[in-house]
Amino acid sequence: MREEDFPPQLVRKTLKEYLKKGKKISPPLEIPERFRERAGVFVSLHKRGRLRGCIGTYLPSQPSIAEEIIENAISAATRDPRFPPVKEEELKDIEISVDILSKPELVNDKEKLNPKKYGVIVSKGWQKGLLLPDLEGVDTVEHQLEIAKQKAGLFGISDEELDIYRFTVTRYKEK
Repeated sequence: MREEDFPPQLVRKTLKEYLKKGKKISPPLEIPERFRERAGVFVSLHKRGRLRGCIGTYLPSQPSIAEEIIENAISAATRDPRFPPVKEEELKDIEISVDILSKPELVNDKEKLNPKKYGVIVSKGWQKGLLLPDLEGVDTVEHQLEIAKQKAGLFGISDEELDIYRFTVTRYKEK
């Protein structure tokens, strides 16, 4: 298996087993080296071009990227509060995308942001909002920050009052 095929295929295998039998799979014995490391991971599910579920971690919570993918695949399909759980019969129509995140870095100048290249995390106290990079319709830093602030529940807060972090992703999509 090619390394770039591993994340989406692992998501599909995880969802088939979980949605059919309610069982979480163990990571496969053969894991490409890259996916034995630790990193934050987002799993995005689309159905006919529309978001159907997206859950992730910006910092690692599992021993490996492979295990992070398994956990977040189940969460994206069954625990995204914006959507009802994915049903087994929907799987044939689900398109999978997996983003592996770099470690977030604090940004003191918005000129160092670029919504096509960097995702953002905005935070104030315990409230945090994250937006992945290179999303359709998000073309300006201002728009990107506004969406991230909405996700964090930080309405009416100026950018200067926030901690802003940026990160890059390696995106894997099903072929």
